[in-house]
Amino acid sequence: MNVRAKKHLGQHFLKDETIAQNIADALVQNTYKKVLEIGPGMGVLTKYLLQKDFETYVVEIDPESVEYLQAEFLHLDGKILSEDFLKMDFSKHFKNEQFAIIGNFPYNISTQIVFKTLENKAQIPEFAGMFQKEVAERIAEKEGSKKYGILSVLTQAYYKVEYLFTVAPHVFNPPPKVESGVIRLTRKKDFSLPVNEKLFKQVVKTAFNQRRKTLRNSLKSFNLSNKLREDAIFAQRPEQLSVSEFILLTQKIAHDGIE
Repeated sequence: MNVRAKKHLGQHFLKDETIAQNIADALVQNTYKKVLEIGPGMGVLTKYLLQKDFETYVVEIDPESVEYLQAEFLHLDGKILSEDFLKMDFSKHFKNEQFAIIGNFPYNISTQIVFKTLENKAQIPEFAGMFQKEVAERIAEKEGSKKYGILSVLTQAYYKVEYLFTVAPHVFNPPPKVESGVIRLTRKKDFSLPVNEKLFKQVVKTAFNQRRKTLRNSLKSFNLSNKLREDAIFAQRPEQLSVSEFILLTQKIAHDGIE
């Protein structure tokens, strides 16, 4: 039995066993006992996860893949979750337990997977997976680059990001038109920010939505005081600011009376 890759689900099945094992090996922490694989397809990564000490769960939206996994991975009984990851209620399956996330992610929802992880960062200490290379690079990029943006800042505020390796198109069925990249996110020991996190997110998104403008112009909607607008930080463009400088910027704005 084989599963047909479905374009509308962004499916590209990995067929290289070595790469699958290398992705499984990307999880290195021991602070959790459970791992959730997103989009296992026909289980090429799953079988290597099952060799690890942790308890493996898989979430799959494709009914055909679910049927395949149920037939081929009998010892995953009760741990094959037939649902949409983006709509998952983690408390239903993991209560308050810590768990890691891993997967060969569908390109069409990969950034949404990261944002859902960030929303649940208190429960997810580690994350490893394969993205379209351009997206993986954006997540890992540092300030001073055109690739550096909202995804970079928001992820790096809470996680250490490592770009691990690049994957060529020919190791997939069907092969995508672009290269892929595998990254690892390791949650920082102190991942609470010294600012209002909702305001921080709003500042980062607003700044990058007009990334060619200086912060003095792109952040006009915050109704900043004239005194604050003269601060040197507002003469810069968003891609010039490090994550710590975005935190400082948010503190300045909060102190200016904006909640």
